[in-house]
Amino acid sequence: MTEHNADHETAHDAQAMDERNDNRSHRPETDAFREFMASHWGPRPSEMPERSAAADYLQARADKAGEPFAGERLVIPAGTYKVRSNDTDYRFRAHSAFAHLTGLGGEKEPDAVLVLEPLTAPGEAVDGSTHEAVLYMMPRASRTSQEFYADSRYGEFWVGARPSLEEMEALTGLRCAHINTLRDALAKDAGQVRLRVVPQVDAAVEAMVNEVRQQAGLPSGGDARAEDDALDERLSEIRLCKDAYEVAELQRAVDVTHAGFDDIIRILPRAIGHRRGERVVEGAFGAVAREEGNGLGYDTIAASGNHANTLHWIDNDGEVRPGDLILVDAGVEVDSLYTADITRTLPVNGTFSEPQARIYQAVLDACEASLAAANKPGARFRDLHQAAMEVIAARLEEWGLLPVSAAESLSADGQQHRRWMPHGTSHHLGLDVHDCAKARREMYQDALLEPGMAFTIEPGLYFRADDLAVPEEYRGIGVRIEDDCIVNEDGSVTRMSEDIPRTIADVEAWIARLQS
Repeated sequence: MTEHNADHETAHDAQAMDERNDNRSHRPETDAFREFMASHWGPRPSEMPERSAAADYLQARADKAGEPFAGERLVIPAGTYKVRSNDTDYRFRAHSAFAHLTGLGGEKEPDAVLVLEPLTAPGEAVDGSTHEAVLYMMPRASRTSQEFYADSRYGEFWVGARPSLEEMEALTGLRCAHINTLRDALAKDAGQVRLRVVPQVDAAVEAMVNEVRQQAGLPSGGDARAEDDALDERLSEIRLCKDAYEVAELQRAVDVTHAGFDDIIRILPRAIGHRRGERVVEGAFGAVAREEGNGLGYDTIAASGNHANTLHWIDNDGEVRPGDLILVDAGVEVDSLYTADITRTLPVNGTFSEPQARIYQAVLDACEASLAAANKPGARFRDLHQAAMEVIAARLEEWGLLPVSAAESLSADGQQHRRWMPHGTSHHLGLDVHDCAKARREMYQDALLEPGMAFTIEPGLYFRADDLAVPEEYRGIGVRIEDDCIVNEDGSVTRMSEDIPRTIADVEAWIARLQS
């Protein structure tokens, strides 16, 4: 090795790995640049943001969250960016518990932390409130700071102007503080005050909480996992019943999703001639989701023909052929982060064949039976699935597909009908498409339906192309119909998605109208 090469290798080795992404940068560092960069900027707008429509509901949500944990400090991180590739991140989306308790949606406030500060000792309360919500965040820096132009994570030149603490307080109605003060706030009276943190959201915040715990002689890490899981569980369960703001946002998500399905129908003729027609369908819906909302609530399923028999078909790389059905499972997430979850199965050429209509009507009848069960006094969440399965089993028996009677198949030792309907019929809906997933069984599957509960009804029948247990005319047909439902104040259950066509006649008329 020559002396020149040896020197080059030494210099190369001396650069730390975490500095090497800067190799492509040409950021000026002169004093002259810094001085000029900090000057000649106009005044910022003086108007404060309007108070969020969610703000009036936040104290009640905090009260519900903190009720079992009086006298304890509760830490709910927003989360941070997730790497997509190298130094490119996915769009930020806050943890749902943080979004619920702050009312912040969109892509707001990565790395922020909400702390529910105890107002009382255990067993005491002030006006029914046990905690005050305090939002710790990174406010925007002045234009004289290097952050303004040089920080690609927070800098205004890179990501736009962040709100000030005062602006965030005006928007949310919450007390706000700089994120740099978080550790001192967590350490205050630690030992006398126990800490809980939502686990596996932000590793740095979780490590900070555990450091404070250790220094205060409190259980930390794995020893505190049961306490942290109890907080996580509580934050999931308080979302089971939606308040008026949440119901309105869910309805808005459903309405925008309806518009997305309209565009799918309009684009179907072009999809038929495209080698990846399923992606034409996916793209049409995705454009509406991004234009009218925050984006997709989950990856769209656009499954034509036999692809509909793969329950989570998101490759969407197949053709869309005349004579096939296309199953589209899609939902728009609006800016508040509430999402719809709708499935419609559409005849590609505008009309159902006789076998397709037979299968479709069976699924539709199962939907109606499930909704009827939800409207019976004393209905429990699990009843929705049972009612749908009774229809599915009866129809399969009628068609001669079951090796036993419908009654035997529905027994605990049977379940043969589930060959063609292997998933559940319903799940809660809200900030997550499968909302409240960490709730206890007695609060979810076994629970009585209560006002404010939002959920789907989505039975299906799936006859795979290679399924020799069904007649040839059924093979390759997959049908699912999914609607979003709400329990009203009087206990009745209605479909929020009632206006999205679902009967055979209405679906065919829908297609004819939008393609005329």
